[in-house]
Amino acid sequence: MIRVCIVEDQTLVREGLRSMLSLADDIAVIAEAEDGEEALKVVPSVQPDVLLLDYQMPRLDGLGVLRHLSMAGRLPPTLILTTFDDDHLLLNGVQAGAKGYLLKDVSLEILLQAIRVVAGGGRWLQPVSTERVMRGGLTPKAVPEDHINLTEREQEVLRLMAGGFSNREIAGIITTTEGTIKSYVSNILSKMGVRDRTRAVLKAMETQLL
Repeated sequence: MIRVCIVEDQTLVREGLRSMLSLADDIAVIAEAEDGEEALKVVPSVQPDVLLLDYQMPRLDGLGVLRHLSMAGRLPPTLILTTFDDDHLLLNGVQAGAKGYLLKDVSLEILLQAIRVVAGGGRWLQPVSTERVMRGGLTPKAVPEDHINLTEREQEVLRLMAGGFSNREIAGIITTTEGTIKSYVSNILSKMGVRDRTRAVLKAMETQLL
């Protein structure tokens, strides 16, 4: 049985999640919290197998919860729940210790699958929404994991990208020009089939390139 704790400030959303998860035979909601500060008390006490964590909350947001629990060594496998498909916010969450994230409009099937994957030690990084891709005219070509073939230098640049370094800073670290780094980054994005640096880092985490 996968023991889940839900941290969500909107009562209807929290109740809806609990109701949806009750339909699964292998998942049980063992605790809930209404905001980040309450989560810091509840999560360590119940030690859930998976934490469903709202990103935007009063008193203490999801990122704050991640950082506090991680520093205390009490962070369970965590899925961020959000209504905002914002790559940078989500990357911050993953870098703070989350194992993945979901938009709140996901289907029950996807929600259950994500919980099971994270409970099993995996990551769940939901792709950008189809609506947003269409609205922005973005059509990155999907690249299978086993076809991502980065050079040793590209892997080094990717690791520095994940560390939040700018092109100029990376150039200084590995002693080359900023233009050369821009070329490396462009090659990385092309090989990974993504449109920007943030997505490259998220995909690298998902496919265990990082």
